[in-house]
Amino acid sequence: MTLTAAQRQAATWIALSLVAALAVWLLAPVLTPFVVAAVLAYVLHPLVERLAVRRVPRVLAVSLVEIATLVIALAVLLLIVPILSRQLPLLREQIPLLAERLNTGLVPWLARFGIEVALDTASIKTFVFKYFDANLEQWIATALSSARIGGSILLTVIGNVFLVPMVLFYLLMDWNSLMRRLDHLIPPRMKERTHGFMTECDRVLGQYLRGQLLVMVALAIYYSVGLTLFGFDLAVPVGVFTGLAVFIPYVGFGLGLTLALISGALQFAGWQGPIGVAVVFGIGQLLESFVLTPRLVGERIGMSPLTVIFALLAFGHLFGFVGVMIALPVSAVLVVAMRRLHDTYLASEIYGG
Repeated sequence: MTLTAAQRQAATWIALSLVAALAVWLLAPVLTPFVVAAVLAYVLHPLVERLAVRRVPRVLAVSLVEIATLVIALAVLLLIVPILSRQLPLLREQIPLLAERLNTGLVPWLARFGIEVALDTASIKTFVFKYFDANLEQWIATALSSARIGGSILLTVIGNVFLVPMVLFYLLMDWNSLMRRLDHLIPPRMKERTHGFMTECDRVLGQYLRGQLLVMVALAIYYSVGLTLFGFDLAVPVGVFTGLAVFIPYVGFGLGLTLALISGALQFAGWQGPIGVAVVFGIGQLLESFVLTPRLVGERIGMSPLTVIFALLAFGHLFGFVGVMIALPVSAVLVVAMRRLHDTYLASEIYGG
């Protein structure tokens, strides 16, 4: 069977795509810091260009943008510290008491419906005193000492911490030059089609990222204020973390809900904590689903919730936690590509025949 020029070109692109996918899968641990830096460079590049237009030297513009980004990232990470430092001792004291309250309150209620459940409070106390006896500093020291066994993992993490900012700096410095070089690699006969595809991808990603950022800020303020009104001591750390974590659909909301439930269970003796969490997070979910996301983000990505879950699992399996973070933006590009391939197929002689 003789292949036409179009079929040979399609087969070539498919083969190159398979080779690229295999290379990415094999080199995923090595590529991770470069992928993170590339995504950050794409997001931060417009800010650098705005400063450059105002005649700020590019080196200074890149330095200011990157320093501001690192400070924000560090501030977000430090939100976890007060949660851990305050709740680890509370966990040690309150978990056995919580188990006893469940035994005396919830177990008799479940028994009315024929559900026989009993918590082994002695085993729970033993577990808690064994694993929660140390404070946060001792936990960190233990983690560092145990890291000697897996020293390569520790070195990889430390290397990525320094490598990502360095790669990000050079990408932001050479972004325009890099885009021109990539543009020169496109065959002249394909430039118009490729530019149209990249323009559509840039529009989809830009709308998604800008809208998602507004949603994150709005929800961080809402959860912080809502939990504060119900008297939570850790309202601001938990609220800000929950708002920023919604960037990862479903997973972020679940982590924030779990932290809030733990905080409420340890702070309040009765049902005030669970009721407060239910009210704040219930209204927050409705606010996100029916007001903020439709108005600020909309259905720009064009993926169903089932597709979103699959994308999160697939990218998480390939690239770990970083893959979960970039799953939706990369999937948006894939959706644009699949949409164009579908249109090309419908207009082809194969479909017409």
